[in-house]
Amino acid sequence: MKNNGKADTTIKFVDKALTYISQHANLDNPEEVKHFIANKPVTNGTKKYYCIAYNRYCQYYGIQWQQPKYQAKAKNRRIPTTQKIDMLIARASPRLSLKLRLSKETGLRPIELCNLKVKDIDTDQRLIYPTTAKNGSARTLKISNNLNMALQNHMNINKLNQNDELFNTTTGNYAHSYLRMRNNLAEKLNDQSLRNIRLYDFRHYFATRLYHKTRDILYVKQQMGHKSIDTTLIYVQLLNLTEDDEWTCKTATNITQSTELIENGFEYITEIDGLRLFRKRK
Repeated sequence: MKNNGKADTTIKFVDKALTYISQHANLDNPEEVKHFIANKPVTNGTKKYYCIAYNRYCQYYGIQWQQPKYQAKAKNRRIPTTQKIDMLIARASPRLSLKLRLSKETGLRPIELCNLKVKDIDTDQRLIYPTTAKNGSARTLKISNNLNMALQNHMNINKLNQNDELFNTTTGNYAHSYLRMRNNLAEKLNDQSLRNIRLYDFRHYFATRLYHKTRDILYVKQQMGHKSIDTTLIYVQLLNLTEDDEWTCKTATNITQSTELIENGFEYITEIDGLRLFRKRK
């Protein structure tokens, strides 16, 4: 797989899947493997990935088998609220908090975030140039001034050079640190709903908020690094409109004020007593 240009994460997934299957079935017996997968109490999506991993084993060793067709059932994820996202960020350690802030503001996949190098960050223009995973399209991401300053501080404290990795970690370690913090917080606050917020939901959060703000599906596609618009449409369906109190409201009395508000992302709502009302999501 390495010689064929497969990513290290793909190799690690196949290794992990085959190791697990081999503990319950003989890898050289396709029917035994199929029986194990078929009766494993997991989702069809997980069964599908087991089959993909085992298929690589069969191809390498010339084993004939008929790969089962498991179709993952479509299911929308519930997007976490801004309040809970910010709560998780605030309760995390400084290093983990910085990663989560980056995930929230950019929608980077965990592997993309972990692969960032110092040279990928343009602190002068507050831009990030990630190496896009999953053969996605290249993109440039803008970050807030506060996050930009936090990243600069992180680089200075750790004396990072241009070719150094920004966090020097793996997706596994990132996920493990997040899950441990999240579960501890859920127990401490007696709020089990926090356990439903996956690390990847920070990416979902970014996509749905960006679409709600811009209503530009092509821009969201570009910012997410998707090659197919169909993938972006899945994220758009996750849009959560229940946070009615998550708005900033402004008024304008003339064209200049109205133009300035629109340029800053505010949406015109109506006019009352000569005042134009605008709003945008926090």
